[in-house]
Amino acid sequence: DQFVESGGGQVQPGGSLRLSCEAQGFILDYYTIGWFRQVPGKEREGVACIASENDGRTVYADSVKGRFTISKVKHRNEAYLQMDNLQTEDTAVYLCAAGAFLKDCLPAEFGYWGQGTQVTVSA
Repeated sequence: DQFVESGGGQVQPGGSLRLSCEAQGFILDYYTIGWFRQVPGKEREGVACIASENDGRTVYADSVKGRFTISKVKHRNEAYLQMDNLQTEDTAVYLCAAGAFLKDCLPAEFGYWGQGTQVTVSA
C-alpha cells in the first residue's frame, strides 16, 4: 500500500500547479484525505482535507482559502490539490495522507503518509 504523489515543481508567483496523489493497494475514497506541507524547521501544516466517501466536507487552512482546491476522483483512486495564485510562502514539500475521519485537518489525525513532492515558488 502506498501513495504516489506528483505534480510538484517550480513556478513564479501568481502561477498554478496541480498536485496528484494516487493510492495504490487501497481504496482512497474510504478514507479522509489530507494535503499537508512541510518547511525545514517548521511544524507540518495542514493545507486542505476532504472527508471520505459521500461526505463532501472539506477543510482549508486560512492561508490557502480561495486559492487552493482539494478534490478526488473515485474511479481513478486519486486525490488532487489545485493550487492557484501561488506565493513564495507556499514553497514547501507537500505530502498527502490518509486518515480515519475528518475533524480539524491536523497531522495527528492522519496515520498513512506519502513521500512528498517539492513545490517552489520564486521569481
